Amino acid sequence: MAKVRQKLTAKEVINAKPKDKPYRLGDGGGLYLLIRPSGFKAWECRYVKPSTGKATFSGLGSYPDVSLADARLKATDIRKIVADNIDPQLLKAEQKAKTTSELNSTFKVVADLWIDTKRHRIKEKTIEGNWRKLELYAFPSIGDIPISKITAPMAIASLKPVEKTGQLETVKRTAQLMNEVMTYAVNAGLIHSNPLSGIKEVFRKPQVQHMLALKPHELPELVQTVARANMAVTTKCLIEWQLNTMTRPNEAAGARWSEIDIDNAVWTIPAERMKMNKEHQIPLTTQTLAILETVRPISGHREFVFPSIRDPKKPTDAESINKALSRIGFKGRTTAHGLRSLASTTLNEQGFNADVIEAALAHTDKNAIRKAYNRTSYFEQRRPLMKWWSEQIEQASYGSLSVTGLRQFKVV
Repeated sequence: MAKVRQKLTAKEVINAKPKDKPYRLGDGGGLYLLIRPSGFKAWECRYVKPSTGKATFSGLGSYPDVSLADARLKATDIRKIVADNIDPQLLKAEQKAKTTSELNSTFKVVADLWIDTKRHRIKEKTIEGNWRKLELYAFPSIGDIPISKITAPMAIASLKPVEKTGQLETVKRTAQLMNEVMTYAVNAGLIHSNPLSGIKEVFRKPQVQHMLALKPHELPELVQTVARANMAVTTKCLIEWQLNTMTRPNEAAGARWSEIDIDNAVWTIPAERMKMNKEHQIPLTTQTLAILETVRPISGHREFVFPSIRDPKKPTDAESINKALSRIGFKGRTTAHGLRSLASTTLNEQGFNADVIEAALAHTDKNAIRKAYNRTSYFEQRRPLMKWWSEQIEQASYGSLSVTGLRQFKVV
């Protein structure tokens, strides 16, 4: 009759003494207590590898950190895994690699990978602004948490203090950025789904504020007030330049002499200075050329058409128009961006082709299919449009000392 192996007792485990060489005490079911010459004791489970059919040992932890009862439970788990034709050692290595990957793939680390995909696709200034929002409102609370552990309550908790301060637009934008990071993680195979997809519904909605802009009939008031105002000539010229060219404030303020072709009456703004990263050519009118002639004695020898007063080697601050408009009584009525809206409204009311107007404003069609087929810049069609608009501004200036109204005078 076969001899039945006796189970180890807690006392035997405690009293097991080291020998000159390592040895094992069996408990049955493949469970062993390994005793080394140093006195170190550890649990091992002997099993047959499914892939090779060879016997091997898998460590279960040291004694007394792992008790006899716990070791038996672990050995039972290993036998179940082997019964399913799975190698416990390979499973353990896979789980360890997954854990390491999770610890390394924190929200901040993944955000860094995500922001890197944005480079050369959007402006660096926009990238910096987006990253700054994450630094201020996301990273402090969830930046070091593995991306797979991020939950909606965590993200909401990080933005609730911002909501209490009334910065609702910031909350909306930051929530959007956090969602973009999580969507990137899904597409990269780091997580199965985005748990933050609906968090924006938890917060109060920012009140929609329509852009401040004057009505077409208020154009004469604007042009004549600017003309009579006590402000630097370069600032007056910049306001009229932006108004005539229908450009964005930073595009107008950053104009370089090297971008302007006087002979062909064209201003070419390079892609890197445009919001949509696409080169924009603007037909120059008699009036806009007059503005250049007015400012040439001041900045013709410099890089920028409208240099900063404090540092002529730099362009005028794009915010200077807003500040000037506020000083001369237009605060709460219009902004630098509002000048573009004024032009758009006037031109649309006059029945000009909407596509040509949008091209003049350097807008990109939001309809993806239409955008793919409609790639023309309407440059030649924009010449008469720009001419009409500049003439409207000139007529509005009559009775004042506007730059455009004085184009017939030679600047000394």
